[in-house]
Amino acid sequence: MQQLEQLPGVLAIDAGNSKTDVALVGADGTVLGHARGGGFQPQTVGAEAAIGELAPLVASVAAQAGLDPAAGPLVSHVSACLANADLPVEEAALLAALTDRGWGVGNAVANDTFGLLRAGTDGPRGVAVVCGAGINCAGLLPDGRTARFLALGKLSGDWGGGSGLAGAAMWHAVRAEDGRGGPTALSVAIAAHFGLPSATSLAEEIHLGRVSGTRLHELVPVLFAAAEAGDETALALIDRQADEIVRLAVVALGRLDLLGEAVPVVLGGGVLASRQPLLLDNVTARLAAAAPLAEARVVVAPPVLGAALLGLDQLGGDPVAQRRLRAAYASAAPVGALR
Repeated sequence: MQQLEQLPGVLAIDAGNSKTDVALVGADGTVLGHARGGGFQPQTVGAEAAIGELAPLVASVAAQAGLDPAAGPLVSHVSACLANADLPVEEAALLAALTDRGWGVGNAVANDTFGLLRAGTDGPRGVAVVCGAGINCAGLLPDGRTARFLALGKLSGDWGGGSGLAGAAMWHAVRAEDGRGGPTALSVAIAAHFGLPSATSLAEEIHLGRVSGTRLHELVPVLFAAAEAGDETALALIDRQADEIVRLAVVALGRLDLLGEAVPVVLGGGVLASRQPLLLDNVTARLAAAAPLAEARVVVAPPVLGAALLGLDQLGGDPVAQRRLRAAYASAAPVGALR
């Protein structure tokens, strides 16, 4: 059995819809190992199977640090920020499955939005909006109070993210072609991207299984390109996305009584991290009007940094260790400084 007093500090897990990052971090903030895998889908395969799919990544980081996962706990604390951990019952099931793995002496599970939030702040205070494959928001105060949303897609009132934008782009493109909608450059742009005669043809190919529906995420940059060229439909979709992002942030700020305070609003996920000016300028303008003291930040570091920082918080929050860890990754910065 590995000696407990010699264990590294944190096994950090950031598991998103499209990718998973695992990092092994020493108590002094040194990154001892890192591995990346595919998406995390407990709602499809179940909590135990989803946690089980993390095992090869954990084995990889353990090997990089010269540790054996079969020889007892690897770390003092496992900090897992997981997509689709949206309800307390889901968090409990995932925590139980994670604890059963025996990777850490202590274990904690949170929604992946909290990892993004911690990556972009100096402490547990602020609001984060994730706009990646989907969209979600979370807020946190030092006293432990949180602001959260169900984040179950259309069922819980959500709109946007990469899948939502791509679906909306297809919706408008096909309707423009068959006459139900007004003209949009998205029709030609989508067809050209897939080498097909029309967006309608793409819908048929996906329906028949000849093109994977997972490829629809490729339409997000197509949408932004059409908007940059002045297409009104594409511009309207980006405007709606900006509105949704800010609505989430403002509601979370209000729930935590932070609307009148200087506080970070952390922005992350693939759509926001791409730093498209049409979207970010819109978001920052709307946020400035609704919460003038809030500071919009785009996280350029991988969210696994936030999971690791949350883990170090549990071990006592050594500021030297946290600075060393941040130095291993790109950190958050004000939006304006990123252009």
